[in-house]
Amino acid sequence: MITELKVSAIANGTVIDHIPSKSVFQVIRILNLEDFDNQLLFGINLESKKYGTKGIIKVSNKYFERDDINRIALVAPTATLIVIKDFEVIEKRNVEIPDTIDGIVKCFNPNCITNVQNVKTKFKIISKEDVILQCHYCEKNTVKKNIAFK
Repeated sequence: MITELKVSAIANGTVIDHIPSKSVFQVIRILNLEDFDNQLLFGINLESKKYGTKGIIKVSNKYFERDDINRIALVAPTATLIVIKDFEVIEKRNVEIPDTIDGIVKCFNPNCITNVQNVKTKFKIISKEDVILQCHYCEKNTVKKNIAFK
């Protein structure tokens, strides 16, 4: 009887661990990994001592920029990023929702200037726990379930 699943290590790239299982496909989508040409491994509903279940994504030969990390933080605030180089862990850190988000999220208000004219969006995070963003321009709030990425 097999009691443990083994997934091969990646030589270079990033592991996104501790993703809520229900958010794994959303993380893949917002990072445009459906079109990624290198190896991509993911698992959902894996056992986690800390969260009960979790998801994981391993992306070969890919390192994420700040905007991508902010996207991950907004949909999977419990996620951990692990940077791998030559099969060695170079960096391991939890994602953090920043105090402001610029240019990566659409405003929920269809009448906002950012949806009517070519104005870069700006949001203040008014709740990191519940993930609530407030538009800098129209001051409308966007809750986590309504976040749409550009």
